[in-house]
Amino acid sequence: MNVKNFAGIKILIVEDDLSSRLYLNKIIEKSGAIILNAGDGLEAIEISRQNPDIAVILMDIQLPLMDGYTSAKKIREFRDKVVIIAQTAYGLSGDMENILASGFDDYLIKPIYSGQLIEKISSFLP
Repeated sequence: MNVKNFAGIKILIVEDDLSSRLYLNKIIEKSGAIILNAGDGLEAIEISRQNPDIAVILMDIQLPLMDGYTSAKKIREFRDKVVIIAQTAYGLSGDMENILASGFDDYLIKPIYSGQLIEKISSFLP
């Protein structure tokens, strides 16, 4: 994997499954990014409000308290420029259309591979 330099860039990982969250953290921490974590949709909204300098949000779709679709829509109400990338286990065309229509910029289908994740994030950063 070609490690990119995301030094100083804030990335919020929204994932309720601890092992998945740790996996994503491990991949991204090699890039030098500042990593924040949320375990549910409501926490994601709160962290996004408290950190207006977040550049990228990796948002799971299936979350407790508030799903990723609703969380993304709420975050878009006050952060229209932040990049929000959905993480989903569902890769059907109707699902993808729904994800993009819900305010996500893009999506990754699980399982997520390290190179795929870094390249996806890189595609949205200068």
